[in-house]
Amino acid sequence: MSEHDHHEESAIGKIYDRRLLARLATYLRPYRPQVALAVVLLIFHSAVHVIVPLFYKIAIDYYIQPTPDADGKLTWLTQYLAADPSTGLQQLALVFGLLLVVGFVAAYGQAYTMLMTGQRVMYDLRMQIFSHLQRLQVAFFDRNPVGRLVTRVTNDVDALNEMFTVGVVAVFGDILVLVGIVTALLLIDWQLGLLMLAVLPLIGAVSIFFRNYVRDCFRRTRVALARINSFLNEHLSGMSVVQLFNRERRAAEQFEEINRANLRAWRDAIFGHALFYPAVEVLSVLAIAVIVAYGGSQVLGGTAQLGTLVAFLFWSRRMFQPIQDLSEKYTVLQSAMASAERIFKLLDEPVSITSSPQPRSLPTEAGRVEFRNVWFAYNDEDWVLRDVSFVIDPGGMTAIVGHTGAGKTTLTNLLLRFYDIQKGQILLDGVDIRELDLTELRRQFGIVLQDPFLFSGTIASNIRLGTDGIGEEAVLGALETVNLSDFVQSLPDGLGHEVRERGATLSVGQKQLLSFARALAHDPRFLILDEATSSVDTHTEHLIRSALERLIEHRTSIVIAHRLSTVQRADRILVFHKGKLREQGTHQELLAQRGIYYKLYQLQYRDQEVSVVADDD
Repeated sequence: MSEHDHHEESAIGKIYDRRLLARLATYLRPYRPQVALAVVLLIFHSAVHVIVPLFYKIAIDYYIQPTPDADGKLTWLTQYLAADPSTGLQQLALVFGLLLVVGFVAAYGQAYTMLMTGQRVMYDLRMQIFSHLQRLQVAFFDRNPVGRLVTRVTNDVDALNEMFTVGVVAVFGDILVLVGIVTALLLIDWQLGLLMLAVLPLIGAVSIFFRNYVRDCFRRTRVALARINSFLNEHLSGMSVVQLFNRERRAAEQFEEINRANLRAWRDAIFGHALFYPAVEVLSVLAIAVIVAYGGSQVLGGTAQLGTLVAFLFWSRRMFQPIQDLSEKYTVLQSAMASAERIFKLLDEPVSITSSPQPRSLPTEAGRVEFRNVWFAYNDEDWVLRDVSFVIDPGGMTAIVGHTGAGKTTLTNLLLRFYDIQKGQILLDGVDIRELDLTELRRQFGIVLQDPFLFSGTIASNIRLGTDGIGEEAVLGALETVNLSDFVQSLPDGLGHEVRERGATLSVGQKQLLSFARALAHDPRFLILDEATSSVDTHTEHLIRSALERLIEHRTSIVIAHRLSTVQRADRILVFHKGKLREQGTHQELLAQRGIYYKLYQLQYRDQEVSVVADDD
């Protein structure tokens, strides 16, 4: 992962971005009833927090230690209670208990509703991201590392989930509680209320310092974690090379350095949390001490009621907790905004390769391929193919050879529309491939690559790849054709044998033969073999050649190969050099020309002679 990637992962967003919030709100629209219910329950829960201390005031001032000149600010509540102290306290206790039950139900209902809604929203968002990723052109994945894209679907979506279920809801609830408590303080005793609120500027200053300090620590932890993930991904994937070249000690030293940076970042963040909460606690205790001193003197002087003082003490304890939560949630919301920015940037990535709005149909017996004056470059005008024109006849086998970087694999990428050409046309039976439906176009092709890719699952699922209509007989027939049925039958679970990630339990040859079986089971009209035998042993190559003779029957086949021994039987051989088609013809015709193909053949033949002499020695 580059430094730019580290910076992108550690970026902190604005606490409020109207554009992003409006877009995020669209994901909540299908769940408006659930959100409305959660808001109502949150209001009830917040109201309980505010109202509970009033019961202490009523119990003390009206029943336990009644004051003759008690204020009438709570008449709206006390008028429904009995005048008798014993009965009144019982009624008060009953109402108090019911209120706590209401608070519990409201808290439970709000948390459950919002958490479930958040998970549904995240489900929708992940599905949208994954669906968009599958439609993006291959060029996008050339520019973006897999780890970064995985982070979008996992970490960034989780950050939004935290904002939906904890961040926004908690902030809204904390604000409601704060407003309610401040209102109650000023209504019950505005002088004592203002005295208690006087400590808020100090707490605000501490919160701002904490917010800025922790935000910096948060950036550093994100960068450190990104570097750890990048280092682990690289070294675990290449562990065989690490061990082969005895780099364990050096790798451990590098990892220790990265890990120590992560430790320092978290140590500073922990220091900030450890300092912030005691600081707020000290200030809250200071506020309580002022209330006790001033309020107590007023009670003793008969100018204030004891119940009011007790209620203020309870409100003071409840008031400072939301302030702490708001400071902590600030970073959560910033992180969520940054994650939203990255996710929407991904979702806004344009899909440049799409099906034609009015796709044409291929002829029933499609099989002719034509490249007509094709120019292509991956970047600007750094041309990989230059004015390439050729025709591949139906049902024949055409080989493509050339030095590394000559543009051989690019031809197949263009034929499958993984990339679009800048100039010229690519035609299937006279139809420009840009006028075809993408799914229909790619369904015509079966491709076997030099490095076969297998998914976690079973052998059968790796051959079918979820395609409907490929039954067990077709799978077994494909395995038989590629000379792999004996191996599969020898496995304890047969077709149900578990294939681990990337086929880790299979040999290179077995994975390659499974790729051949996969291509055959889908019965494509075109077969593309891209260096399909370059990484296998001689015995497996013999099996593949034997299977290849059956695979190419009644199909238009394109074979890309470095080993000229695998293409000698081709109906026609196309020789590419520096992005241009330089020669074409049969094996014998090209040898007779004594051009590029002849030099390639001579070079490989000489290498084979040297290899044979070495073996004899």
